[in-house]
Amino acid sequence: MHASRTKASALVALLTVLALAMVASGCGVTRGSDDPSNRRLRMMIPNSVGGGYDLTGRAAARAMEENDLTGRFEITNVQGASGTVAMQRLVNEKGADDLMMIMGLGVVGAVYTNKSSATPLKMTPIARLVEEQEGILVPADSPFKTIDDLVAAWKKDPGGLTVGGGSSNGGPDHLFPMQLADTIGVDPKKVNYISYDGGGPLTTALLGAKIDVGMSGLGEFEGQIEDGKLRVLAVSGAERLEGVDAPTLTESGVDLVFTNWRGVLAPPGISDEQRAYLTDLLTEMHDTPEWKEALEANGWSDNFATGKEFEDFLSEQNARVADTLKELGLA
Repeated sequence: MHASRTKASALVALLTVLALAMVASGCGVTRGSDDPSNRRLRMMIPNSVGGGYDLTGRAAARAMEENDLTGRFEITNVQGASGTVAMQRLVNEKGADDLMMIMGLGVVGAVYTNKSSATPLKMTPIARLVEEQEGILVPADSPFKTIDDLVAAWKKDPGGLTVGGGSSNGGPDHLFPMQLADTIGVDPKKVNYISYDGGGPLTTALLGAKIDVGMSGLGEFEGQIEDGKLRVLAVSGAERLEGVDAPTLTESGVDLVFTNWRGVLAPPGISDEQRAYLTDLLTEMHDTPEWKEALEANGWSDNFATGKEFEDFLSEQNARVADTLKELGLA
């Protein structure tokens, strides 16, 4: 009887070891599995549900899941310090081969304004996904009929012009007017910038004549623009924005191209093979019908780039943001 129990215990132990070995070798659906179609990944998003980073990250994850490019994503929203908390967490996950993070221009700026050491250049760049132009908005009854009118008034009285944006210091709506001012010869330190918590409060400020001009992405203002309550004096991209009757800044003689953008980073210290895997994964995602539908539905411009192109772009953006914020004494 005792011998039978001993044999049974040994058999259970052997089966347990074999089961653990199967899991460790990638059998079944586990995080880190070598089977790409089953591999579970994590997506970190540096703001709340419903924000721009969140919409972008969830759209990308959905496109990959629905096309069986990988297993299901574990999506985590990490809020705090305009993305800086998430960046620090990404640093802390050094070498993790199952994690991606959505980020963009606002995170680059926040790293400097929050004096964080978790800079984008310490991470592993994977891909740039989308970009959005900024628009220069005024109320329908504004005395500024053209961008030339605005530039002339701003140069004449830099502090007298009140500029509103939907970003805190270091965000795209803050960086854009500062770089625009510098381009036209206005001291950025003299810019009278007021920060609003997104497009809704900014719209109210514009329509209520609390500010002279608003600078922001145009997605949240479509209704007021169509109704004629707001006018767009110019857009900030290299080309005109479809559906918006306004010139680019460069068309108007202002030598500035500025876009808000979003991309994907991985933790530092991952292998070249893992970086290539994630790059290929996002490249496949970029070609899916679901991603193309997301671009159109959200009004995003496709600006996909990987490898050295994205790496160089990230370095250029980091340097440009650092220069702007240091000039303002914010970095």
